[in-house]
Amino acid sequence: MGWAAEELKEVDLGDRRLNKRAIALLDTLSARPTASIPSACSGWSETIAAYRFLDNDEVTWEGILRPHWSCSRTRIACHKVVLMLQDTTELDFNGQSIDGLGPLSYEAQRGLYVHPTYAVSTDREPLGVLDAWMWARDPKDANGQRPGIKESTRWVEGYERVAELAVELPDTRLVYVADRESDMIELMARAGELETPADWLLRAQHDRALPDGQKLWQTVTSGEELGGISFTLPARHGQKSRVVRQQLWARVVDLPHGKNKTIRATCVVAKEIDPPAGSTPVEWRLLTNRTAETLAEVAELIDWYRARWEIEILFHIVKNGCRIESLQLRTIDGLQRAIALYLIVSWRIAMLMRFGRTCPDLPADLFFDQDEWHAAYLLNKKKPPADPPTLNQVLRLVAMLGGFLARKGDGEPGVKTIWIGLQRVMDCVIGLQFMREAAPG
Repeated sequence: MGWAAEELKEVDLGDRRLNKRAIALLDTLSARPTASIPSACSGWSETIAAYRFLDNDEVTWEGILRPHWSCSRTRIACHKVVLMLQDTTELDFNGQSIDGLGPLSYEAQRGLYVHPTYAVSTDREPLGVLDAWMWARDPKDANGQRPGIKESTRWVEGYERVAELAVELPDTRLVYVADRESDMIELMARAGELETPADWLLRAQHDRALPDGQKLWQTVTSGEELGGISFTLPARHGQKSRVVRQQLWARVVDLPHGKNKTIRATCVVAKEIDPPAGSTPVEWRLLTNRTAETLAEVAELIDWYRARWEIEILFHIVKNGCRIESLQLRTIDGLQRAIALYLIVSWRIAMLMRFGRTCPDLPADLFFDQDEWHAAYLLNKKKPPADPPTLNQVLRLVAMLGGFLARKGDGEPGVKTIWIGLQRVMDCVIGLQFMREAAPG
């Protein structure tokens, strides 16, 4: 059974033929993630079948993702602690004739928003996409107000879905991790009402006034430092990777909530020491329900917050690897069905990259069919070994097909070279399978 059939084995779209088409389409799109739908499909009939599936009003994007959610829950249950990362990305379809789109950051832009919950282990192993909001904004009315449900609700409802899962998995502690937009007292209060079945770790954006009149951040940093940590900040947005050294403070505070009410939280402040000239100091202020009294406990929270970058990698794959903003579909409903499929594809690419780094000696046949890892060798003009190689060996060969140079100081390949290389591998697999079928006898 291929990986797509395994991941969607519980799919139930109300029709056996639709179930088979969902699996086939997921397999097709994952084989050529950078290609358009017609280019990814093998011929006109398969292309028409793909578009009919995406245009089928009997199919919901939730129905497509539901079996992946189930598999993700199984993976989550294997860990003691799992980070539930939340964030929003906007998808820009400006200039395309897709019914149902709405305004983006600029009112004249057209597109929609996607807000998933992305589960990763504390070692940053991608476990899957859990829950998602997808919506198009209503245009502003004559008074400049935007009708419809408040968009900030997605952060609170996102925690509620994590809390529901936490009740189902009592042996796994879930930690809701989100960036500054989630810094809402309503979210913290809702967690308290639910008796906090899942922890929360939020990046603070509000320097709140505390009940004694003092400001939050100055109150925390006026206390004694816990100590320092250092870590390597990965390269991003044209900036080279560099070592960051931070000093840490932590303090339990009571945050005002309504009249004469407070919510108790731990506030952590991490400030960079002596950043390189021209670099923006790395400074984080975090709020959490967890107790953190020692340097080790606070450093763990910092490490968990740093793992939030994994959801940015997922968005990078969705937008730039799968080129989702180039999709040519008629309606927002069809677009959402395609996004559901590409979220699963993107998770798998991220998972392969992470396993290649953290578990390099796993056998490659856990992730690749024999034809696939054979193709990686052949395209690199190497003879395939008799026994399955390791995952890392195959991933490096795949990445080399996508531009990874594999020099001594290059480290491990990133997602971009992997998704480009995968496409070349799958093209070769089709050729191998055709030659096998065409061979006499």
